[in-house]
Amino acid sequence: MQSSPSRRHLRVPLLLAASVLLGLLLRLIVGLSPVGWLAWLAPAPLLALAFRLPGREAWGTVLLAALIGVSANFHYRLLIFGPLAASAATASQAIVFSLVVMQARRLVIRYQAAWTVLAYPVLWVAVDTLGSVLKNSGNEGSLAYSQVECLPILQVVSLFGIGGLLFLVTLVPSTLAMAGAFGRVVPRAWLAYAGTLLLLAASIVFGLARLHHPVSGRKTTLGLVAIDDAIGLKASPSYIKSIWDEYDRHVSSLSAQGAEIIVLPEKTGLLAPATASQWQRHLGELAARHHVWLEAGVGIDDGEGRVNRAWLFTPAGTLTASYDKQHLAPGEHGYLAGAADVVQQMQSHRYGLAICKDMFFAALGRAYGDRDAAVMLVPSWNPTFEDARAEGLNTLTRGVESGYAVVRVAREGYLTVSDAYGRILAEKKSSPLPGTALLATIRVADRMPTLYGRIGDLFGWVCVAASAVLLSIGRRWPRPFGTGPAISP
Repeated sequence: MQSSPSRRHLRVPLLLAASVLLGLLLRLIVGLSPVGWLAWLAPAPLLALAFRLPGREAWGTVLLAALIGVSANFHYRLLIFGPLAASAATASQAIVFSLVVMQARRLVIRYQAAWTVLAYPVLWVAVDTLGSVLKNSGNEGSLAYSQVECLPILQVVSLFGIGGLLFLVTLVPSTLAMAGAFGRVVPRAWLAYAGTLLLLAASIVFGLARLHHPVSGRKTTLGLVAIDDAIGLKASPSYIKSIWDEYDRHVSSLSAQGAEIIVLPEKTGLLAPATASQWQRHLGELAARHHVWLEAGVGIDDGEGRVNRAWLFTPAGTLTASYDKQHLAPGEHGYLAGAADVVQQMQSHRYGLAICKDMFFAALGRAYGDRDAAVMLVPSWNPTFEDARAEGLNTLTRGVESGYAVVRVAREGYLTVSDAYGRILAEKKSSPLPGTALLATIRVADRMPTLYGRIGDLFGWVCVAASAVLLSIGRRWPRPFGTGPAISP
């Protein structure tokens, strides 16, 4: 039976309205400050609508909603990349989102089977896993990071990494969409619904049990200092002195309060080699004067290239380690990337050194776990305050994956100390002169072994392989035995 002309005329504006509303809902979960609980629900209505609409209408509705949703990050991308790259990145993200939804739709409609509830999460984990290797930003922006502040659920990353957490976060809306679109029409649909519920319950129980473990280890007092003001190559002596006087004052104050290890942020200054040598001597003298371990980030420009470096000084004032940032940020054109991890024995434990964006890469975080780092010291500098919280949560997640505490000190961001379970033990927001200082006492234990530390991204690569199969079936292969006829939207 054909619809009346009046209904056909209403269909387009109704679908446009639905796309806009659903896109606005997606904006709340894909931005830099996602609403964590909503990430479990927001994609469900769009998926359900796509399941019920004819192909072209489904594609148009999903693509428009996706564009509206991912545009939440356009302003930030504009600040970092410029208009052309920001537009391309936004369009690419919307297209990928739409392709995942449409491929999941194809499988659900064709096979009408309970197992197809897995298509959406498996495809997303595959995209995320491939992106973490192919992109120069790791898996930054993964929807999984929306759950970092939900500590029981976050513990899943200690088993299967970000891929495992993303699988859970996308499985729930996939299940809700199947229930909303088809109810019990899908044969043995109860298997999909019960399986999702059991998996979610098991994850929460595991997380609560893991968080219940007692924390032991040597009490260690840490000092964190950040001043937002930047020191460039052409900075005046008086300006440089005003900033370094404050750093000296903060180090003196923190050491007097019992700090044993003090960390300064990334690129406290961009220096010519001669100036860098002077600063190195000054920092060594500062560490020796207060008898503290002192780490400071500097940029060095020799006229031919630049390096983003972290120096570590012993309580005797000796430069004992020097680390060069391995994963450069978009604005670090002309910088030379480092190639070596650095782990230093300090007191009775091993401390790893990394700089800011390095910690967006799970492979680097896992490499430090393999070298038994108990704590990561991470000088940082956020491009803007817009991404300060998101970048901090990305870094914190590496500690849960690989079993160590993280000390992150960011200009234009947060000074944060977190443990191997992702609990934030101390935190303050950075500020311009006179800057921000934070004193935190934590228990430093040996690095906690995790399943993820042993198997790495195995789960993610299994999803990549499974996605290759899912993208193949239904085109040349017959329907699996026992599935019902294809559902007609």
